[in-house]
Amino acid sequence: MTASASIDFSQVNIKDVNLLDPYLYSHGEPHAVWAALRHQAPVHWQQVDDKLGFWSITKYRDVVQVLKDYKTFTSERGNLLSLLGKDDPSGGKQMAVTDPPRHTQMRRAMHQFFTPDSILKHEDQIRQEIRKLVLPSLEDEGIDFARAAFALSICVGGCILELPPEDWPTLTRLTIMSVAPEDEEFKLADGDITATLQLAHRELFGYFQDMVKQRRRSPGDDLISALLQLEIAGEKMDIPTVISNCYSILLGATATTPHVASSTVLEQTKINGLEELAAHPESMDSFVEEAFRWSSPGSHFLRYATIDTEIRGVPIKEGDAVAVWVGSANRDEEIFADPYTFNMQRHPNPHISFGTGVHHCIGSRIAKHTMTFLFDELTTNFTHFDVIGPVEYLGSNFISGIKHMPVRGYQR
Repeated sequence: MTASASIDFSQVNIKDVNLLDPYLYSHGEPHAVWAALRHQAPVHWQQVDDKLGFWSITKYRDVVQVLKDYKTFTSERGNLLSLLGKDDPSGGKQMAVTDPPRHTQMRRAMHQFFTPDSILKHEDQIRQEIRKLVLPSLEDEGIDFARAAFALSICVGGCILELPPEDWPTLTRLTIMSVAPEDEEFKLADGDITATLQLAHRELFGYFQDMVKQRRRSPGDDLISALLQLEIAGEKMDIPTVISNCYSILLGATATTPHVASSTVLEQTKINGLEELAAHPESMDSFVEEAFRWSSPGSHFLRYATIDTEIRGVPIKEGDAVAVWVGSANRDEEIFADPYTFNMQRHPNPHISFGTGVHHCIGSRIAKHTMTFLFDELTTNFTHFDVIGPVEYLGSNFISGIKHMPVRGYQR
């Protein structure tokens, strides 16, 4: 654990804040902006153009209030700012953008596929993949740890859905394009963000359409085959709903966890954290929880007000878009002591990196097991890592993460 840390937000002018700007996340300091908003305007309106705007909610208790109150703040019109002003066509079909009672029915039916056993049966394969990806960092030239983390995450998603390993690299790139279409490295050459998003969605949905056709012809003991047989309220899901949920599961498994790994390893290079964890392996569970709080890979979720309401006395009109900033809530000084310090012994740690309420991430236990496998392997094989090149951050207002991080490892 490092000494107590803080953040300076004195230079932030909240009148100039643009939380949509991907440059803020790739080259700026979103935590300073979030801190300024928490202290000066915890319910903040940002006008985007003549017709569009959205509320930003940055305090922990307010974020929890919005996420838990699905009747007042619906997810069914879309849950990401990238679709601001456009209703999500997956609303009511994909579990992430479906509210109760159908959400409850879908979650109950799918829960059996997201138990610890669903990842533990792949533990040996995942640990082998970790060693294959990370052990080359012992060489003088090191590795790009962020790229290794991407590969690890698609391995987990690929195992759960039983997708051919030869498809994993393409799926990785399409997944990143889908959640970070603004990033300079991943958007199309002409710079068209909408076209990038459409291409990624078209390719991923088309891919799963082919996978679903294969599993209908030859069912197996896999999640896609199971989804095809799943009954919700006495009826099987139609094919578009199965495809949409396959897409959502892949994104859930691959879009966020690599950034937990990279952001946490980066911080450990500054505080000698791997050595502390190796000396206290009984702290692995609390270390992993702190890793998710620290990285907060999903920066925001979007909701729409279904009625006229208010937050902190600020009127919110029916139909208004409301973005809750999880990355800010997980640094709220009223909830977390020394929030800018990575504390592997932090307790309690009520972070909301997996959301909260009915939309709490169904794959949270799988994600935690994956990070446990990773950091167990790292502490077993390495004393520490050094960063040996520029760290590059993803240009995305949704995914908070690292896209390049050259490191060299030192063998235990």
